[in-house]
Amino acid sequence: MTNFYKIIFSSTLMLGTFLSISSMSWIFVWMGLEINLLSLMPIMKMYKNKYSSEATIKYFIIQAMASFLMLFSIIMFYSMKTTNLNLSIMNSLIICSALLLKLGAAPFHFWFPEVISGMNWETNFILLTWQKIAPIIILTYTSMNTLFLSIFVIFSSMISGLQGMNQTCLRKIIAYSSINHMGWMISAIMNSFMIWLNYFLIYTLINLNILIMLWKYNIYFMSQLNKMFSFNKKIKFFFALNFLSLGGLPPFLGFFPKWLTINNLIYTNFYSLAIILIIFTLVSLYMYMRITFSMLTINSFESIIKSIKKTNYTYFMINFLSLSSLMICSFFSNFL
Repeated sequence: MTNFYKIIFSSTLMLGTFLSISSMSWIFVWMGLEINLLSLMPIMKMYKNKYSSEATIKYFIIQAMASFLMLFSIIMFYSMKTTNLNLSIMNSLIICSALLLKLGAAPFHFWFPEVISGMNWETNFILLTWQKIAPIIILTYTSMNTLFLSIFVIFSSMISGLQGMNQTCLRKIIAYSSINHMGWMISAIMNSFMIWLNYFLIYTLINLNILIMLWKYNIYFMSQLNKMFSFNKKIKFFFALNFLSLGGLPPFLGFFPKWLTINNLIYTNFYSLAIILIIFTLVSLYMYMRITFSMLTINSFESIIKSIKKTNYTYFMINFLSLSSLMICSFFSNFL
């Protein structure tokens, strides 16, 4: 695919998202999601191999099912001769289910790791970040049933940690990590759009750092990590710390949005949900620890520190902002 077509499809991909989140009619919301989906198909097929073809077909079938459910609910909604965005309880639940299927939130997650494991890192970055924006914002347009959404939050945090434990494929580990973060994002947007936005931006920054390193060194399995990173100790060090940040371990930046979300859940009396999220996040931390502890050993730590002194300052500053901005963000949290 030439750069011209990449620009065209990327532009229509963004156009579909903006159309969905800015529309005042459910038909245009649905149209925006369809434009977004059809623009992504050629991008997913950019690298021709049997795995990407299979993943593209799976993704299209699941998204088409979700779109059908959503369109069915919208037709029911307009049959009531209503013109605003206010939905009945039944329509709201159907649209919420369709959107959660699009997002890959558990227990509708069955397709997500399979699709991610068949794609290259560039396409995966779009699936893990940009493709979440429209569905999760549209969730706020529905009359969100907190009990209904809480079930998906609990399942997402529980299943991602348990199923991600024994994975050796890094794409599947990243996919289960995304499902875990999806639970946190849903719990954040249930109460505060600004906290969700904060969470999403930080999650995108950390994912960008990790996926750039994996893409640059063409790494797809855990067995490749030590072999490939042994030639560049500073990359190995930054990769390990970014993974800990993705897991939400303090004092890294990834801890900040989780801290905000927990504070907000407690403030709005969702005590049980906050406790369940914390417990299953501790379980999922094992997934991140497996990777980082196998890479960072006491014997190699001194050589890593020496190599960091020689590192490019621009690259170092990007990682520094990603890893140790907790104190800066804590200050800005006073204005949320």
